[in-house]
Amino acid sequence: MKYICLFFLGIIATSLYGQQTQKPVLHGRNWMAITGKPLAATAGAITFQKGGNAVDAACAMLAATCTMWDTLSWGGETQVLIYNPKTKKVIAINAMGFAPTGATADFFKSKGYNFPPEYGPLAATTPGTPGGLIYMLANYGTMSLEEVLAPAIQMAGGYPIEAQAANYIERQKALIKEWPYSKKVFLTHSGEKREAPEPGEIFVQNDLLKTLNKMVEAERNALKKGKSRKDALMAAYDRFYKGDIAEEFVRGCQEQGGLITMQDLAKWKPIEEAPLKVNYKGIDVYKLQQWTQGPVMLQALNILENFDLKSMGFNSPKYMHTIYQAMNLAFADRDFYYGDPYKKPEEPIKGLLSKEYAKQRASLIRYDKNDATIGPGNPYPFQGLSNPYINLLKNRGYEMDTTKRNFAPKHDMGNHSISEAYQDRLWRGTTSVEAADKEGWVVSITPSGGWLPACIAGNTGIGMSQRMQSFVLDSVINPFNVVEPGKRPRVTLSPSLALKDGKPFLSSAVQGGDTQDQNLLQFFLNIVEFGMNVQQASEAPNINSNQLWLSLGGTKTSDREPKPGQLLLNSNTPEAVRTEMKKMGYILSFAERTSGPINAIYFDWKHGGLWGGSSNHGEDYGIGW
Repeated sequence: MKYICLFFLGIIATSLYGQQTQKPVLHGRNWMAITGKPLAATAGAITFQKGGNAVDAACAMLAATCTMWDTLSWGGETQVLIYNPKTKKVIAINAMGFAPTGATADFFKSKGYNFPPEYGPLAATTPGTPGGLIYMLANYGTMSLEEVLAPAIQMAGGYPIEAQAANYIERQKALIKEWPYSKKVFLTHSGEKREAPEPGEIFVQNDLLKTLNKMVEAERNALKKGKSRKDALMAAYDRFYKGDIAEEFVRGCQEQGGLITMQDLAKWKPIEEAPLKVNYKGIDVYKLQQWTQGPVMLQALNILENFDLKSMGFNSPKYMHTIYQAMNLAFADRDFYYGDPYKKPEEPIKGLLSKEYAKQRASLIRYDKNDATIGPGNPYPFQGLSNPYINLLKNRGYEMDTTKRNFAPKHDMGNHSISEAYQDRLWRGTTSVEAADKEGWVVSITPSGGWLPACIAGNTGIGMSQRMQSFVLDSVINPFNVVEPGKRPRVTLSPSLALKDGKPFLSSAVQGGDTQDQNLLQFFLNIVEFGMNVQQASEAPNINSNQLWLSLGGTKTSDREPKPGQLLLNSNTPEAVRTEMKKMGYILSFAERTSGPINAIYFDWKHGGLWGGSSNHGEDYGIGW
């Protein structure tokens, strides 16, 4: 009787998503522009209307969101997947900054840190977003930097700031006051009771306006000298990373105690690379390489391919349990094996993404209860190698013999309390940018860094990245992600693209720290397994696991250690399902919205149209035509 009841609940849950969503599906025939702020989506629409392609529009939206401090700024980092209809291939752009000169594990340990700090100048990697934007515009766009930055330049000259950003500035003003250049920009009513801008106030950023105009000026001067479009764009790039903008950025960073040098800025460059992919039931799913957490979703899909998910019923106890266990297996590997592929040691990514390894990992899933002792596996034999870190894993408390099922490091077990600060670190956001056009260009971006409360570098108006905190200082936690100069941290930022029959099928991205690939995984399954449309899938309730090492926030080990069995469910979860999950050893918490702020585009080849899904969280917004 119990199983009949739970199956019935699964049918009911599935049928609910044939009903009305909180926001409508977006439809377009020519283009689609979706991002985290209405004004920024408008910047994308303006660019499309002027004749730009999806890359141009994505660059305009990226510039606008940075200018609006949509949980990022110009000093942050950009992660991009692009489908090129001319080559019919997906390419990736790695515009993640690296650790500056002097940023070593010993340096941070000498200051009493267990992880690099989450705020301030010592949290800063080199800025990646300006370089990433210019690179993709130069190589895959059609417009000039001046055209693409026009909306952002207008906004830097003054735009009505939203309540979300304005109120967050007020809440964080004590920290902002520690940095003189941040105080000058953000606390527009210094000394008054409310020092931050009021919601709707015209927020002017004169220093940023000058910086953006300098970049455009460099491009314009190069064009006047007869330079090509691409060379003119690179002139703007050079002014930012090697010219007077760089000089002021470095001066302001070092004045406040930061480490970034002129040599660091000049040495850093964006990288175009091949994405990673797996095939799930005939669909090729693409993610960025292992310097992101993107392969987590690929690993989880490989594991879940061994189960009949559809027969379990959407968000039935069996389904949620299986998803949770698969994610935990993948995240345990992420936490130990992922890192910068351009620095030694080399990550065992071939083994991690092999179908055979996934079958071995899938065999570890227990059907009766949550396994709180899951830890990283041993992918090396699946690429014909011996694991050089067996002793390190054993020292950490692991037993690699799968028959003994003791996989958890003793100090990873953590306690079961969830503080508000922990939950903030788990969900800590960014934004997303999705764009597509009728020619077939598709762009998915998860940019971030330099979020409020940002430490602004001198008189540039640019908030410095805080991504250094995603490094570790101890190889016992992850030997591939120990901080060193010139190295990129393993980040949470993770756009997605999927192709079916060689054509774009689905483009998606989401904010939310370590929950990104949890939510994107379930969003993908909502469409592929349960037949939801793109808006239904973006609003459908997901689960979130806390059984992982946090990538953001806190400088103590206890701030970040895993919390086994912690499970976030939607507030509307039926009581019978809650009871069943508790019986399996889960410690439950609830929220009204658990899907994550997902933005996505579905490609309707049958009718020749684009379907846009824009999250019902926060201020995410899309426009189609």
